[in-house]
Amino acid sequence: MPFLFRAPGRILFMNRFFRAVLPLVVLGGCGYLAWWFISNRPETPTIEAPPAVVRVEGTKLQRQTYPVRVRSQGTVQPRTRSTLLPEVAAKILGISPSFRPGGFFKAGEMLLKLDPIDYETALVVAKASLAEAEVVLAEESARAAQARENWRALGKTGEPGALALRLPQVAKAEADVAAAQARIAQAERDLGRTVIRAPYDGQVLEQLVDVGQFVNEGTALGQIFAVDYVEIRLPLPEREMRFLSLPERYRDGATTTGGAPVTLHSVVGGAPASWDGFLVRVEGAIDESTRQITAVAQVNDPYAKRGDGHPPLRIGQFLEAEIEGQVLADVFVIPRRAMRAGNEILLITPENKLRRVTVDPIIADTEKIIVSADSGTPPHEGDVLCLTPIPFAAEGATVLPLIDGVMETTGAPGPGAGRSDGDGKGKGNDRGKAPVPPDTKAAAAPGETPRSS
Repeated sequence: MPFLFRAPGRILFMNRFFRAVLPLVVLGGCGYLAWWFISNRPETPTIEAPPAVVRVEGTKLQRQTYPVRVRSQGTVQPRTRSTLLPEVAAKILGISPSFRPGGFFKAGEMLLKLDPIDYETALVVAKASLAEAEVVLAEESARAAQARENWRALGKTGEPGALALRLPQVAKAEADVAAAQARIAQAERDLGRTVIRAPYDGQVLEQLVDVGQFVNEGTALGQIFAVDYVEIRLPLPEREMRFLSLPERYRDGATTTGGAPVTLHSVVGGAPASWDGFLVRVEGAIDESTRQITAVAQVNDPYAKRGDGHPPLRIGQFLEAEIEGQVLADVFVIPRRAMRAGNEILLITPENKLRRVTVDPIIADTEKIIVSADSGTPPHEGDVLCLTPIPFAAEGATVLPLIDGVMETTGAPGPGAGRSDGDGKGKGNDRGKAPVPPDTKAAAAPGETPRSS
């Protein structure tokens, strides 16, 4: 009987034991299986990628002669600019048809007519004053002569005094005559100034008055400028200035031969236009803001009608200038796109490897860089210049160059390497004539990511 009471408790204990142990056994089995699969996984096959060979474009460097053309820019300025000012006060009676903005006139041509009535009256009055003064002078001269005769008639000896001979009165009368003559001359000048004439051949820049307006002395009537030639101030780059023939002047009067030709360009009405000029002088001060010397170019007769149909120059017009300089011999002309930061270029060796070279440019512009061929340092004549921009070019990287339209191949694996020519044999270092466009990938250094050029 006691056994019967203990059996249910034992069964309950065994059930609880299996419930606690069974999950642990399952987890242990799963862990073992996972460890076994990891330990016995198959090895992943590795494939070694062949080194990339970048296609680039190159050209062989050759000695050349290069005519220097220094670029600058400036605005058109008149040779002489004047503001017309009247010297008399009067009302404007008439204006010449040429005295309008843009109108041309000749030297001595009448531009404005002022009312002369007041100055004609002043001239008549001055002539009357002169006549009166001449009468007084004649009377005083006669009295002086009579005084001398009276002195002699009285039997007096010696020279009579100045008052006895009325010499002060004669002198005053003569001064009055001279003053009256001066007033006539002044009245004639004022009368002549009522007609305002052009001081030179020119063009009207601005008109400030019109008919019926009363003007005083010093009132601005308008602005005019001479048209025989115009000037353009051109700042010169210091590095390129040494290749120009500049007309320098010195204190002792000596001058250097200059007058370098200048071609001026602009776009007028949507069409390109050009004018020819030459350097005439160099300004004596350096621009404090740009630290550049300014040369002055001159264009003669800019308003004459031309056979090529180009329009005349206009005051204030912006122009781009090309100044002819010396002709450099034995130089290399390198395209700007082949130049890297720090004045560095890439050369392609005979083994189709990249080589970095730093150069010292003689002169440069937006399109080309000029390097001396006699510097004794690379590049040398016959070296192959890499024209394809490569942002991260590794020294010694292998490339596949297209040199002046001829494809150079390399034995290294990659695009174009080890190609069959039909007999099943690979050809390394073959040359073909078909141009191949440069690859967009760059030859990157180890650890760098190739980027598009």
